[in-house]
Amino acid sequence: MEYKTLLNEAKIPVLGVGTWQVGGRTEPDYSIDKQEIAALKKAIDLGYTLIDTAEMYGGGHTEELVAEAIKNVDRKKLFIVSKVMAQNLSYKNLIAAAKKSLERLQTNYVDLYLIHAPNPNIPLKETMKAMDYLVEKGLTKFIGVSNFSVKEMQEAQKYSKNKIVANQIQYSLLCRNQSTYHHCRNMESEIIPYCQENNIIIMADRPLHKGLLVENSYPVLEKLAKKYSKTKAQIALNWLISKQNIITIPKATNIEHLIENIGAIGWKLDQEDINILDKTDFN
Repeated sequence: MEYKTLLNEAKIPVLGVGTWQVGGRTEPDYSIDKQEIAALKKAIDLGYTLIDTAEMYGGGHTEELVAEAIKNVDRKKLFIVSKVMAQNLSYKNLIAAAKKSLERLQTNYVDLYLIHAPNPNIPLKETMKAMDYLVEKGLTKFIGVSNFSVKEMQEAQKYSKNKIVANQIQYSLLCRNQSTYHHCRNMESEIIPYCQENNIIIMADRPLHKGLLVENSYPVLEKLAKKYSKTKAQIALNWLISKQNIITIPKATNIEHLIENIGAIGWKLDQEDINILDKTDFN
């Protein structure tokens, strides 16, 4: 696995496994638990150590599946990320939510705990006080946000004793400046440059745009795939991790996809090809 620096000498893998819709969407789905646990175990066997989840996923069931997958793995070798829902950002609710996530994950701490989305109805000062509490008590090593604008990140940091080390946002060749499922916008023009300047990791979710980058025909991707003897997915993922402070967390429960995705590391696109992808309009 390859890594980027999170804070000081702490490292975060450049490629992880996203778990949205593993074990259900916002309600639990127990129908294929065995297959999904097996897929997560296989991911770890393949070398994935970063697993991204959230209390919202599967109504909490996703965290339970992650717990089953990691229970015989050395915890120190894993990097577990979870997120608190926007409605739980009051001081007491956030701390309670974090503790429930840890119970479901069957671990004493997460490596990174994120605010899943901003909530204008709950003061950020109160939220960040609770996030600081989690760090002080050792319930999380690091704190961050998700779907936050530059202004929201700046406000959150103003109220926190601990550095905000990550912002998880939708970002891909097909989604540059306007999220398709959240209010987040100006990712490429504002959020990413700010994070790069301030040593904040961007966690790019939906990096293959729900498979559209692979399913549709894009001549430039096909040309580069042929040039590097890689797949279109591997080119798209490598483009992301080639960038300063950007890592990515594609969701995959298909073993072939897990193998394919991890093939995005261990090599690099030439800068001229990165520039071509930067300038290509995929929409």
